[in-house]
Amino acid sequence: MRVSQVSPVAPVTPDTTTRTETEGARPQERDAFFDNAKFLAIVLVVVGHSWEALRDESRAMAAGYLLLYAFHMPAFTIISGYFSRSFAFRPRQIQRLFSGVVVPYIVFETALNLFRAWNTGEELKITLLYPWYLTWFLMALFIWRLTAPLWRQMRHPFTVSVIVSAAATASPDIGGDLSLQRVLQYLPFFVLGLRLEQRHFEGLRDRRLRSLAPAVLALGALAAYWAVPRMNPDWFYHRYAAQELGAPGWVGVLMALGMLGCSLLLSAAFLSLTPSRRTWFTALGTGTLYAYLLHGFLAKGAHYWDWYEGDFANSPAGILLITAVAATVAAALTTPPVVKVFRWVMEPRLDWFFIPASPQKTKAEDAPRGAAPGS
Repeated sequence: MRVSQVSPVAPVTPDTTTRTETEGARPQERDAFFDNAKFLAIVLVVVGHSWEALRDESRAMAAGYLLLYAFHMPAFTIISGYFSRSFAFRPRQIQRLFSGVVVPYIVFETALNLFRAWNTGEELKITLLYPWYLTWFLMALFIWRLTAPLWRQMRHPFTVSVIVSAAATASPDIGGDLSLQRVLQYLPFFVLGLRLEQRHFEGLRDRRLRSLAPAVLALGALAAYWAVPRMNPDWFYHRYAAQELGAPGWVGVLMALGMLGCSLLLSAAFLSLTPSRRTWFTALGTGTLYAYLLHGFLAKGAHYWDWYEGDFANSPAGILLITAVAATVAAALTTPPVVKVFRWVMEPRLDWFFIPASPQKTKAEDAPRGAAPGS
């Protein structure tokens, strides 16, 4: 099996909707459901990262880890696709894509690699063509959004995306450049999001479905517990082709289809249980990009600085404490003070970089065009 220096953890979908995913949305038009879903998912991602060092000592922790990474990334990718429905290469959309995705990608790809080299003594290697650790999703989002108009023009886009994803799983020559394996293997979730409408998410909140959701997640947990000693966890991270995991290509195709079904089912259960009303954390859902990118330094630093050494970390009390601290960190990194401090790099104002649009054109682009509510 191939050994990679890339973290196996699939990161959360960042909240790039702040200025990159909608056109002309006003603050009062935000849908609390999506902000709630993004906040809960970023908490699960940070918690999942905190469990990474604990899974080797506990089958239950390993199962919980697999369960989280079976659905939180697909759910966020679906939401990202949903908020990309209006992308049509209009000038302001291109500008927002550059400032809200490309710039953070360049900055944090560089910063995280510097952080790794400084802490490990490894040779500094910075290549923007091979995303490391958290930044792969920004690369994926950039590629997905550029292709969004194409998928919207197809008759059967989801079917085509599933075929592409399955083919990628059986194609080891794709490699890791631009994180293309992940881009292609997660593609069906993004395309599905492009095709969904508000009524579909409202349907997930039907009382009967909500009553079934806990059972679905519980069954997922049991399946993950069963799979821990029997299945290579790298299948869940969608980084490699089947051959790189020691399996023939046809097994990769079957695994891609099976895991797609499981992830969709678990994602539906997660979204079904997400509150649609405003809560104390709804406003924090707008800052998930900040938590997503910034927590990576702490997540990696915890390993570099041996925070998991000793018996306490693997004890029940230690696990509860680590989980609580991770959840608290996730919430803290989405708060307004953090957003204010780091907005210059997460959502830089680059009006000086682009040709100014005429007032008439700007007004036309800002007019609602059927984009999903929320920003």
